[in-house]
Amino acid sequence: MTGAVYPLSPPQRVPGPLEGIGVIVTRPQRQAAVFAAKIGALGGVPIVWPAIVILPPADATSLAHAHATLALYDIAIFVSANAVEYGAPPPARWPAHTVAYAPGPGTAEALVSAGIPNPQVPVTSLDSEGLLELPSLADVTGKRVVIFRGEGGREFLGNTLRARGATVDHVPCYRRVAPQTGALGLIEAIRENRAHALTLTSSEGLDNLIAALGPAGQREIARLPVFAVHARIAERAREHGLRAVETAGGDDGLLAGLLEWFAGPPRSAATRGA
Repeated sequence: MTGAVYPLSPPQRVPGPLEGIGVIVTRPQRQAAVFAAKIGALGGVPIVWPAIVILPPADATSLAHAHATLALYDIAIFVSANAVEYGAPPPARWPAHTVAYAPGPGTAEALVSAGIPNPQVPVTSLDSEGLLELPSLADVTGKRVVIFRGEGGREFLGNTLRARGATVDHVPCYRRVAPQTGALGLIEAIRENRAHALTLTSSEGLDNLIAALGPAGQREIARLPVFAVHARIAERAREHGLRAVETAGGDDGLLAGLLEWFAGPPRSAATRGA
């Protein structure tokens, strides 16, 4: 006698804390995919519109030279995950004595994935200022530092390290350009109440977004709460007339800000119905 076989019911899906919340992600394409997956894991609906397109440098001569002479440097700083993607050498060429630095956990994870071990990360703020507060960068007299960054990056970090006694070389390893496609899909998503929040990781990306939206789109996006990873970006958002919420930075900070805004009463109910 054989036992009866009964079909198993599929496990019941538990709604996430961001269930149904449409979150606009403005990061460059590859970084956007990682953050979008985290939003989806919480039940949210990521709406990806890369506000910056990342391309290789127009002239890669200085990058090739930096890779060839990397052993001359005591410290290598990668300013972003894009700098790692476009500027990191093959793992076999990484000198054992060169210490890598990253301004935040996302960049550090990218370095480890690229085969560069033990990147140093700030413990205060996730930016250049936080890096400069690390004790290991307090006195860099006689040290040689290479900073991998995008074309036209900030000079603050390099200038400060020079003032502390280091020799600093900047190596542009990627360039940023504005997207060529419009943002009509974003405007439609806001009007149809499918987009409920905007996340920002770059002032430049914000400016590109505002330009792409045009006056009508700017009025629509001003309805949304805006979550920024840094005070500078939040201030720039306010200059554009947006409701900026500064977060602790990085993916974790953005997600915490979204969860606080949408998952806890009473704000979530009003925002969901906006």
